[in-house]
Amino acid sequence: MTSGQDTVALATDEDRAIATMITAFSHDPVVRWFIRDAHRYLTFWPPFVRAFAGAAFESESAHSIDDYGGVAMWLPPGVASDDETMGALATEAVPPADQEEVFAFFDQMGKFHPNDDHWYLPLMGVDVMSQGRGYGSALLQHALRRCDEDEVPAYLEATAPRNKALYERFGFEELGVIQAGASPPMWPMLRTPRA
Repeated sequence: MTSGQDTVALATDEDRAIATMITAFSHDPVVRWFIRDAHRYLTFWPPFVRAFAGAAFESESAHSIDDYGGVAMWLPPGVASDDETMGALATEAVPPADQEEVFAFFDQMGKFHPNDDHWYLPLMGVDVMSQGRGYGSALLQHALRRCDEDEVPAYLEATAPRNKALYERFGFEELGVIQAGASPPMWPMLRTPRA
């Protein structure tokens, strides 16, 4: 695949896609608030990615660009994250003293999540060695074309102001702020389909 070209990330390449998510989120404010310790991050983030967004592989809605330099893991309407596994992993990954805040944060995420049909982007990441090349924009353009064709809204949570600004450029609108205790803010965002 040539640089800048995007393709479906096959289930057989799941490990490569998750490796990209490991590097991409290693300095993410929300993820590293949730899993602060480096060893715990490397232990629990990969299976959390699988539980949170791994259904994108079976749905053929995970996309990669430039040989997994960037990956977007979309869940189509009717496909959900594995909340039970995510909860079990969080219980193991987060020290008991921090669990109340973390689970309050997750509870707020659930309250903002739409109930109507929508495409959900739980995770999109670009390898730290490939950032600044427009891969996030290219991955968004590809998927949002599908949302517009299907006339279905798209939903995501922005974990940093820079990401939020990118999503706003693509028509996502902030629905509120998710924050619990000492957590950084996260912004639930919805984009209505374009004609």
